[in-house]
Amino acid sequence: MSFMSWGMYPKTKNTVFKFDKEKTLKHIINEHDELIPCGNGRSYGDSALSSNIINVKPKDYFIDFDKKNGLLHIQAGVLLSEILEIYVPKGWFFKVTPGTKLITVGGAIASDVHGKNHHVEGCFSECIQEFEIMLADGEVVTCSKELTPELFKATCGGMGLTGVILNARIYLKKINSQYIGQTTIKTKNLKETFDAFEEYSKKPYSVAWIDCLAKGSKIGKCLLVVGDFRDDGKLDYKKKNQLSIPFNFPSFTLNNWSVRAFNLLYYGKVKDGVSKQKVDIDTFFYQLDAIGHWNRIYGKNGFTQYQFILPKELSYIGLEEILAVISNSGKGSFLAVLKLYGKANDNWLSFPMEGYSLALDFKIEKGLFDLLDKLDEIVVKYKGRIYLTKDARVSKEIFEKGYPQIEKFRKFRKENKMDSKFQSYQSKRVGI
Repeated sequence: MSFMSWGMYPKTKNTVFKFDKEKTLKHIINEHDELIPCGNGRSYGDSALSSNIINVKPKDYFIDFDKKNGLLHIQAGVLLSEILEIYVPKGWFFKVTPGTKLITVGGAIASDVHGKNHHVEGCFSECIQEFEIMLADGEVVTCSKELTPELFKATCGGMGLTGVILNARIYLKKINSQYIGQTTIKTKNLKETFDAFEEYSKKPYSVAWIDCLAKGSKIGKCLLVVGDFRDDGKLDYKKKNQLSIPFNFPSFTLNNWSVRAFNLLYYGKVKDGVSKQKVDIDTFFYQLDAIGHWNRIYGKNGFTQYQFILPKELSYIGLEEILAVISNSGKGSFLAVLKLYGKANDNWLSFPMEGYSLALDFKIEKGLFDLLDKLDEIVVKYKGRIYLTKDARVSKEIFEKGYPQIEKFRKFRKENKMDSKFQSYQSKRVGI
């Protein structure tokens, strides 16, 4: 058995270990080096790939729920989708959720994931009371901001490089509907897009699809979607039937013309101005999860997602330059997601900072990495950083410039003998 990332790039060979009890896991850690924990395989690049992989997904028990405080105790292999199916009908939802529900709780902690409400609620680590983790020496430690502040800051966003998360206690939030009141705002250029984000910044959830192939005065045109939970008492959330892509598409299917056609149709589905509608949780938060194996659209060579963030005061000018480079290259992405972020947290490798991020999917093809190298230089020029959970190719030099607390992370790993025991192909590439 071998694991492949969601981006299907890079192609690797690995040995996969499963464990049924902590004693078995301790033996695996004692006997092997270059280990990395892996959940549901939804990381886009090589952050959860190594020569030796610990499969955490089977550890998927629900342990306890304190309904008075909304505190859920679960094993690290539980999927967010499994939590939704049980707790949305009871009136509970995540304080913070990423754009997919098909990741494990352990993966959410290791990536310190964020969602459409970072400007209000921050990252996933904000809703963690504590978690248990097995370290490089096989010791199981209860980790929290108060008990073990350094381990907490290293593990949340630490990409599985501090140990194997076993279980966690996370806070859910009360809701009274599985429906969102959604407002869509159509903009004509980047200035209108930024103005709209600021105008609607008090809305708890916001995200924009942006046309990354638009040129000239139309650069940055988008559909901004904002929303909040309704209060209608309708909590009849059920798992939906899923369409599925049965095979890898031919690589020529996604090209400049097909992306332009998609962008034209998608942008045109909303009339000028503002529209309102009621949508369910899956439609608002997890659109792509409705299509099984959607990664096959990019062909057998796979794809990479390029996600960067720029500080707020430099976001406009930086995005304008980056969008111009992408548009001129012709290597557009029909999945181009722009988000507004609040202040950074204290975790050493957590991605968000106060500003704007853009995420783009590119199929692996000739000339792509040259384009991404150009984008890297612009991101660094405007004091931004790259998101490790999505990354498959950034250099050590570019990575380091975006993460000022990297030396604290490296020192902590070395002092606790984690640096040889837990490694991914990504950690070797960027030197963490």
